[in-house]
Amino acid sequence: MALQLDVTNSKSFAEFAQQVQATLKQIWNREQFEFLVNNAGIGVHASFAETTEEQFDQMVNMHLKGVFFLTQKLLPVIANQGRIVNISSGLTRFVFPGYAAYAIMKGGVETLTKYMAKELGPRGIGVNVIAPGAIETDFGGGAVRDNKELNQFIAAHTALGRVGMPDDIGGVVASLLADDSRWINAQRIEVSGGIFI
Repeated sequence: MALQLDVTNSKSFAEFAQQVQATLKQIWNREQFEFLVNNAGIGVHASFAETTEEQFDQMVNMHLKGVFFLTQKLLPVIANQGRIVNISSGLTRFVFPGYAAYAIMKGGVETLTKYMAKELGPRGIGVNVIAPGAIETDFGGGAVRDNKELNQFIAAHTALGRVGMPDDIGGVVASLLADDSRWINAQRIEVSGGIFI
């Protein structure tokens, strides 16, 4: 079931949480779900000196405020012993000029993950964050996928000799949600093939 949500509009989150509850009841005859993956996002490529306040606010609303308040509104619908995976970026460890606003929001998500893990621990909810490297997707206009020179540059600086693919990330998310990973908590896991080590 797909429910539409604009993660930059935090005022819509309470209504969205109600939609989730109603959908769970109607489709699956249940009250709660076990897994939340906070993965919505876009990038802004602009130097520190040229980043506008509007671009900055968009990054705050989507990547930081959105994760914070959407998760907060969904807490009653997340089952005890559930799992949350937040998505960060390798750009919190290494630097590419032009991504300051994006990267600092992801740094905030990494810190938020630890606080969520601590405060949701009494409910048995585990919270981790993964930090992907460069992945061949539509993100950033598909630059990593479609720009041959950029793709080769990243591959040359990655220990495994290539850029990432979506399945490289999906498998890690699935493994963090699996019961065998229940004792992994409050961790940042970089999924980058060893870029810039």
